[in-house]
Amino acid sequence: MSMFCYQCQETVKSKGCTIRGVCGKPDEVSNLQDVLLYSLKGLSLYAEKADLSAEDLQTTGDHVAKCLFATITNANFDADKITGLINGTVELRENLIQKYNLQKEPTGCARISKGTKGEYLSHAAASGILSEPDEDIRSLRETIIYGLKGLAAYTHHAAVLGYFNSEIHRFSFKALGSTVKNLSQEELVQLVLETGQAAVKAMELLDKANTNTYGNPEITKVKIGVGKNPGILVSGHDLKDLEELLIQTQNQGVDIYTHSEMLPAHYYPAFKKYSHFYGNYGNAWWKQDKEFASFNGAILMTTNCIVPVREEYKNRIFTTGMAGYPGVPHISDREEGKQKDFSPIIGLAKTLPAPTEIESGEIVGGFAHAQVLSLADKVVEAVKSGDIKRFIVMAGCDGRQKSRNYYTEVAEELPGDTVILTAGCAKYRYNKLDLGDIKGIPRVLDAGQCNDSYSLALTALKLKEVFNLQDINQLPLSFDIAWYEQKAVAVLLALLSLGVKGIRLGPTLPEFLSPKVAELLGQAFGIKGITEPAEDIKAMLQGN
Repeated sequence: MSMFCYQCQETVKSKGCTIRGVCGKPDEVSNLQDVLLYSLKGLSLYAEKADLSAEDLQTTGDHVAKCLFATITNANFDADKITGLINGTVELRENLIQKYNLQKEPTGCARISKGTKGEYLSHAAASGILSEPDEDIRSLRETIIYGLKGLAAYTHHAAVLGYFNSEIHRFSFKALGSTVKNLSQEELVQLVLETGQAAVKAMELLDKANTNTYGNPEITKVKIGVGKNPGILVSGHDLKDLEELLIQTQNQGVDIYTHSEMLPAHYYPAFKKYSHFYGNYGNAWWKQDKEFASFNGAILMTTNCIVPVREEYKNRIFTTGMAGYPGVPHISDREEGKQKDFSPIIGLAKTLPAPTEIESGEIVGGFAHAQVLSLADKVVEAVKSGDIKRFIVMAGCDGRQKSRNYYTEVAEELPGDTVILTAGCAKYRYNKLDLGDIKGIPRVLDAGQCNDSYSLALTALKLKEVFNLQDINQLPLSFDIAWYEQKAVAVLLALLSLGVKGIRLGPTLPEFLSPKVAELLGQAFGIKGITEPAEDIKAMLQGN
């Protein structure tokens, strides 16, 4: 095998990618990402032992978060970019050693030297997933690492908006460093749960950053048709990039559209003032190859969710932030106190035709925690009267596999007295279905992006309080979650840390969970795989 990766749901034969990632990641990039993680573990060992100043803590923590983010599935396919991040990590490590007079760690990950792409690839076998022979230790370590990748994405988005949490950075150092220490299974299990607690803090931080900056999401109707102007399609997750692009395209004759996980941007009050913020184009990330082609205009990938770029649109797609793809122009990071320079993509957009319409109408969203809690009296009344019998949380990620039709079938077959709570791109499996409402409450309540799963947890905790219950699991609430990549792992661990039990996870359980670890989670938290829609619906309606 020339690589090994099993961090996402769509690994080859649900075992692991060994030649090329299903995501399109070549073996060279996969191996370099392994070495980047290896170097981050070394940096973390030193960062954990040093009494870092506030400035160095933030600088080091931000670097670790950015690098982890770059290794998330479908984020960065650029080998040169990953090599640069390794060099930056080694340089930062050496600076900390010298500045704080630290004693050299004996482990290889703490001593890797600054070098070239070829030199780094020589470390791949020693730094990869399979370098740990014990499958249970390996399973627990990788679960921690994937959870860290997810919370790093949320931490980075918050940092872009000027919000930081030093506790999250310190935990990331501790947890990454611990994956090369000789910890027992019991100690690693505890660290898995602590990763969930840190993920809650990261989502809370990002929620605060988003809402303080752009306002609390509001119930909003979003157009899914097209206008007559040329357009720029924004995909990924970064709201700051979208804001700066909207500012720079005012009165330019160019409309701005969202794609996939950027749809919830329409719910924020701050974006409603831009008349050229037209609507949403397309569906979940994995359909982008066809939807980017039909869009006709320029495309901006702000974060992960990029797939191998097709020739039909390669000359009009740009990346920015931690996203990257070979041969695709990259919008550089903003200088302090300045905006990113989006003039190249704006200039190109003006020369391109308007989008081809692929659907028409509107979809409704904006049911984040503040909005749902404003409807609390109405919701409580509907529950007490029996109009709402059960809430089904169907948040998470979408993907290519046909087995994900399960989530559409569940939505269609759920009785009319149930309400679906959703966040993330999994919603595209059912958010355009005509499922009606219950006394004015829509049967699909979209809280936003994958990180807004925090909103669903807050909503559940508030309902527990309103109904005067002792345990969140006493609510008429079931979790039927779809996962794909590492942010979903962070969300799952966050839910476990909040005491949620009985989660259904699909379309398959993570391959990185060894049989013993999967059994442990099943016994402790009731995590189970999905079966058939009718069977699972019957069980959920019975509270199982």
